[in-house]
Amino acid sequence: MAKKRIRIDMEDSDGARYDIKLEGNVTREKVLKIFEMMDLMNIEEEQETNHMDSIGAKIWYIIDKFFPMGKFTSTNILEKFEDEYNEPVKLSIISTYLSRFTQKGRIDRMRTGREWTYQTIKIGQKQR
Repeated sequence: MAKKRIRIDMEDSDGARYDIKLEGNVTREKVLKIFEMMDLMNIEEEQETNHMDSIGAKIWYIIDKFFPMGKFTSTNILEKFEDEYNEPVKLSIISTYLSRFTQKGRIDRMRTGREWTYQTIKIGQKQR
């Protein structure tokens, strides 16, 4: 049996970097334990995000709350943002943050007609 090697690099919203390496007898159970640990880290991050006052944190909260699995557009985020926080925000600001989230690997972006469609990237999607 060949020696297996898996490497996972992550960066959280605070800029902390995580480098996880698995070498040798890598089993499905061991990989699932790593994913569970990564999922626990996301849960803690979500709780902190709810109390942040930055526009980016609010936009991410909207994405995570209303569109955890489905596709969305910047207009969808704008509508939910104004409903949730009762404060106006420009569509260009939302588009800028969605572009940043795409660059950081938090969401995926694809062209649909004349607009961009976004979808959150889950751990399983990154592996494929």
